[in-house]
Amino acid sequence: MTWRPRLTVRLRLTLSYAGLLVVAGAVVACIIWLVFRIVPNYPLTAANPRDQQPAPTRGEILHLVVTLSGWALGFLAIVGLAGGWFLAGRMLKPLQEITAAARKAASGSLDHRIGLTGIRDEFTDLSDTFDEMLDRLQRSFEQYRRFAANASHELRTPHAVMKTMLDVAQTDPEHQDVPQLVKRLAETNQRGINIVETLLSLTALSNRDVELDPVDLAAVLRSAWPALSSEAAGAGVTLSSELDESVVEGNDVLLHQLVTNLVQNAIRHGGGAVSVTVGRGSLVVRNDGAVLDPAVVRTFVEPFAKSRYGAGHGLGLALVDRIVEVHHGRLELVVNVDGGLTATVVLPEARVDT
Repeated sequence: MTWRPRLTVRLRLTLSYAGLLVVAGAVVACIIWLVFRIVPNYPLTAANPRDQQPAPTRGEILHLVVTLSGWALGFLAIVGLAGGWFLAGRMLKPLQEITAAARKAASGSLDHRIGLTGIRDEFTDLSDTFDEMLDRLQRSFEQYRRFAANASHELRTPHAVMKTMLDVAQTDPEHQDVPQLVKRLAETNQRGINIVETLLSLTALSNRDVELDPVDLAAVLRSAWPALSSEAAGAGVTLSSELDESVVEGNDVLLHQLVTNLVQNAIRHGGGAVSVTVGRGSLVVRNDGAVLDPAVVRTFVEPFAKSRYGAGHGLGLALVDRIVEVHHGRLELVVNVDGGLTATVVLPEARVDT
């Protein structure tokens, strides 16, 4: 590799300041020299004939101008270098702070923030953008760590339960209810399959584009209503709906999954009543229940979040959030004052040709 001298921005700015100052001084000196060059070379005499002091000639004046201009340019060069070095360092100090923060972030420390204050300029804009990027990176890494820990736990649990049941059956095979054992093994195995399939769905939605067509959100809910009503009846939950025609840009299969997951989540984690409302480009699912912590609710869209706070493996709302994202919509989770949760999905309405 060929070695190349490193010219810092501060040094280049210093040289630029000094060079500009010297050039400006040289231009002024040249103008003065040219002015004296066009002055007629007449002998200069004193205005008073009695004054016998010798008057300088044009050549002497030009020589003096050139000499003084040289000294002035040297002085300007020194001032330009010293002042330029100081000014460049002061102007680039915010950039040094941003560089130091970037080095810390590269070493794995994401909790440092620059927080530049003062006059709004390009450096403060860059600082704010960098701090915002660090915030998002820190949240993403924290979510990834929680996801990895919870995924390991959730995927290990079904296998551990099945191993325990099989160990007990092997220890005392004569006193086992084989049909009941097979049923419990099948249920536990199905739980593991559901987790893996949902994770695969999340991954698939992250890596492909979805073709969107006009879909009536109310019709999607009506198709899913029998299964949802049956589950609500089995859980002792009152399920009500208010449906208006709402044609959105969507994928029928994914919207069916979205509606099912959202209403099932309200049934399983709410109180005794769930209401579903479909309006223009929106789906609102409200349930009653205990008063929730807003900080906890904000994590419900993370994979396996629900498994930390209640029943289920916690992938339902994560899948809903991903489906809403690929539909270019918006999901809002709002804590009800009297308890429970209201989930609102807003999707782009389809253009209807008239």
